[in-house]
Amino acid sequence: MRVIHIITRLILGGAQENTVLCCEDLLRRFGDDVLLVTGPPLGPEGSLLARAQAAGIPTEIVPSLRREIHPWRDASAYFALRRIIRRFRPDVVHTHSAKAGILGRIAAWQLGVPAVIHTVHGAPFHPYQIAPARWFSIACERYAARRCHALIGVADAMTQLLVDAGVALPHQCVTIYSGMEIQPFLRADELRADVRREFGYSDEHCVVGKIARLFHLKGHEDVLAMARHLIPRNPQIRFLWVGDGILRSKLERQIEDAGLTSYFRLTGLVDPSRLPALVGAMDILVHASLREGLARVLPQASLAGKPVVSYDIDGAREVCLDQQTGFLVPPKDVDALTQAVQKLIDSPELRRRFGRAGQGRCSQLFSHHAMTEQIRALYSRVLEGNRIPSSSGNS
Repeated sequence: MRVIHIITRLILGGAQENTVLCCEDLLRRFGDDVLLVTGPPLGPEGSLLARAQAAGIPTEIVPSLRREIHPWRDASAYFALRRIIRRFRPDVVHTHSAKAGILGRIAAWQLGVPAVIHTVHGAPFHPYQIAPARWFSIACERYAARRCHALIGVADAMTQLLVDAGVALPHQCVTIYSGMEIQPFLRADELRADVRREFGYSDEHCVVGKIARLFHLKGHEDVLAMARHLIPRNPQIRFLWVGDGILRSKLERQIEDAGLTSYFRLTGLVDPSRLPALVGAMDILVHASLREGLARVLPQASLAGKPVVSYDIDGAREVCLDQQTGFLVPPKDVDALTQAVQKLIDSPELRRRFGRAGQGRCSQLFSHHAMTEQIRALYSRVLEGNRIPSSSGNS
């Protein structure tokens, strides 16, 4: 097949890693002709562009493809995408993220691409938006959904959200879990002692980790509030935050003002290859984000044999089985979050039991090879449904 993937920006993130791994698999395992189209990786979140290029994925950057709404720049990006699609003559255009998803689907549909697919990694509309912004986002997504053949949700909860919002019809939607490289996480504890020594953790310390961009709605403030309750009762507790973003300075000031600097380590941006070792150094992973599709940190922690405590949002319950692989608590309920983490601090055996159960479950569900096989099978079904053989090209 000839396949174009389009994504707004290749920052360090779950949707971006998902896309790069899918492109790699299509190239290496299926021998497809693949082109990855992206806007510039602007912002403090880092970039996966070098990783994609080092893997041999042909890439093309559209400078005007940006996350922010900007009519003139968006028009320029749209016409650039049309030129790329017309030149490459793909069998499949597969879009990711809101901006690339809308512009890419419209361009591919108008050019008659045989299979137009979109993955919803996290809905661009959510309850924390002001109402006009939410309505506008839903309207845009409904319009774009009528201009593609299938939508992939990375969790059943995400698929149901699209249907409930009237964005898509049930027959358009399929759930395909976001895949990852599982082996490094299964071996995460191999460097546990070295990493803990690097951060000054001893055997007696119980390390509570959080992996997320330092950004709005990611829940760092709730974890800090939880820390204020836990530290007086558990002087052996430590917090390891992995990630960077626009809120870093503000969060560091809040930690300092609370007198908790010695209990927190913020790593900033890390190379993705280092993430398994950092997870291995943790004893518990907390996920307090208020909106996600299916947060990759949940299966990553479970693959590493770590218990998780998560707000019960979106696809979290499809990874974290309450009181089996971790605890699910209501969003914004800091007291419940605190109580769940305290139970795990008090019981190393419970941590081990939850960790083993999560590892067994997630190792079956989250291989990127399995993800790509399902995605490519979807491409084939759509092409066959349109009675257009792959590699036929289009005008």
